[in-house]
Amino acid sequence: MARKFFVGGNFKMNGSIKSIKDIVHNLSTTNPNVEVVIAPPALFLLLTREHLDPGIEVAAQNVFDKPNGAFTGEISVEQLKDSNITWTLLGHSERRVILHESDEFVASKTKYALDGGIGVILCCGESLEEREAGKTVEVVTKQLNAVAEKISKEQWAKVVIAYEPIWAIGTGKVATTEQAQEAHAAIRSWLDKTISSDVAENTRLIYGGSVSEKNCRELAKQSDVDGFLVGGASLKPAFVDIINCKV
Repeated sequence: MARKFFVGGNFKMNGSIKSIKDIVHNLSTTNPNVEVVIAPPALFLLLTREHLDPGIEVAAQNVFDKPNGAFTGEISVEQLKDSNITWTLLGHSERRVILHESDEFVASKTKYALDGGIGVILCCGESLEEREAGKTVEVVTKQLNAVAEKISKEQWAKVVIAYEPIWAIGTGKVATTEQAQEAHAAIRSWLDKTISSDVAENTRLIYGGSVSEKNCRELAKQSDVDGFLVGGASLKPAFVDIINCKV
């Protein structure tokens, strides 16, 4: 069965009540054959869910790996479920780099989210130095191996892997179609060897890193690119063009 095209929108620490209502309104014209999930800042999760088309899902940008309790500033899986938030981002490079989240911590949060019934958009990617040293596959598979040690084969069905080369996030630099396909093919090969052929065939691998309405169509033609995780462009009207690029 063909993998359903998946487009995520990561608003990061951006947006206001008005701008998010405008974005949500624009998303009413998206292709119903594409699975769309948007991740506003935590303060606007409920607002987004309230105004968004029911066919589009909402993701948190982070979740903690413990139940409700004395964890100031965190959000629990239970709170997300109670608010009808069905996905979360985890492992984004901004959290790995700026907040020093380790592979093990990302893996622990991934397991807790999946155990609690929340889907995970799991981010992975290498720095420019690592790419230039020829370590892209080594770095990405190390990040994924930490997760593989924590979750079951069956739980991969609720994971979307987002390959985001750190050097392309918010820089305007984009991996070439060949670089994106090469990395995605390596991840699918890793899934095949490490988890199973079924998981490799069915897991969606999406690309992130300065995706725009100008480059999305060529990227989407690659056999192992199953969608996108869009950053800055998800705040603009052109986000709809990216979602609809496979029409």
